[in-house]
Amino acid sequence: MKKYLLITLLSIAAITAGIFLRQLNAYDFTTLDGSKLQLADHKGEWVVVNYFAEWCAPCLREIPELNKFQQLTKNESISLYGISFDKLQTHELSLLKDKYDIRYSLIDEVKSPLPFEAPQYLPATFLLRPDGSIAGQLLGEQKAESLLEAIKKEQSKFTNS
Repeated sequence: MKKYLLITLLSIAAITAGIFLRQLNAYDFTTLDGSKLQLADHKGEWVVVNYFAEWCAPCLREIPELNKFQQLTKNESISLYGISFDKLQTHELSLLKDKYDIRYSLIDEVKSPLPFEAPQYLPATFLLRPDGSIAGQLLGEQKAESLLEAIKKEQSKFTNS
């Protein structure tokens, strides 16, 4: 009887350890710097995801504005990620980051589907609320101020309700 109890307890411990390790190693995407992240890691903060392509002139024009947005929000609960529409290889993405002086995190690989479809038009920027829900999609070239305004407008919907 003790032998079966011991085997049962060891089995439960092994299953629990396996689940814990799986959760520890789970991630939704990796960034160019090698970080493995889950969107759940950003619970409680705004997430801004900008789709771009090198062949998209408005996308390239908005990079300095996104850099400015990153700088303006560095001490706030806002994370900015760029994602190449063309699904570039890591070394190509790295060259692009250097060439255009992109100062915010770039998503290198998406392992789990993001909570929105890839856009049909570029540039496109998605806003995710601190609870993880989608606040909206902004199409076209954005300015740092327009992104801040979009977040402020979304925040006011909840403070005024």
